[in-house]
Amino acid sequence: MTQVLDYDKEADAYDATRGGEPRAAAAADAVLGLVPAAARRLLDVACGTGIVTRRLAAARPALRVTGADLTYGMARMAAGRLPGAIVLADSRRLPFPDGTFDAVTSVWLLHLLDGPGEVRAVVAECARVLRPGGVYVTTVDKAAAHDVGSDIDAVLAPRPRRPAQDATATVTSYAVDSGLDSAGRARFPGLGQGRSPRSTVADLRRGWFTRLPPGDPLAERFAARLQALPDQDRPRPDPVFTVLAFRKAD
Repeated sequence: MTQVLDYDKEADAYDATRGGEPRAAAAADAVLGLVPAAARRLLDVACGTGIVTRRLAAARPALRVTGADLTYGMARMAAGRLPGAIVLADSRRLPFPDGTFDAVTSVWLLHLLDGPGEVRAVVAECARVLRPGGVYVTTVDKAAAHDVGSDIDAVLAPRPRRPAQDATATVTSYAVDSGLDSAGRARFPGLGQGRSPRSTVADLRRGWFTRLPPGDPLAERFAARLQALPDQDRPRPDPVFTVLAFRKAD
């Protein structure tokens, strides 16, 4: 599985650079709105630092929540938030028997995967570990959500883009192929994630735009255009993210 960033190195600063607790609260609320009240076991795939996972557990005391992540740095952070409930695991090969969970969630995972084959494999694994009647909830269209119609987006519009692995139509087709049916959607704001020109230049130079490597002349041309925008430190509107739910047939 290709990872754009080194998530072991990113772990300690990850939450602070991505909206922190306010964004986590909004994400958890949206996800739980799609998880049936009767669910008793939930698996949060690619749980990262556990900032959302912990909220899923706290909001539903009767819900036994397990988090899984591929990277040690992230899993270590998550284990501090949910001791005894975090496992190291590859989302393409989950270490659980068929039909173990009433709900499976994956928040900001599918857009990171390296091609359609990996997305299909992850969706199939999430479906496999769901019990009949269980629900899979996942974020989709992450990159598109960040295009909020701002002057920053206008500058960045011509940039080379990585194909969206988490497009709604694509994820839905893989879910259907894995025996899941559409079961609802929700949206939530990415609180604290509105871009400013200065922060976007910093992101460019950190390699967050995967087709614009740091130091690349094209990346620097985009940086120069961003530096010419007004209000360098004023965040533009927050993105609004989408989550979809899919139900496994009884």
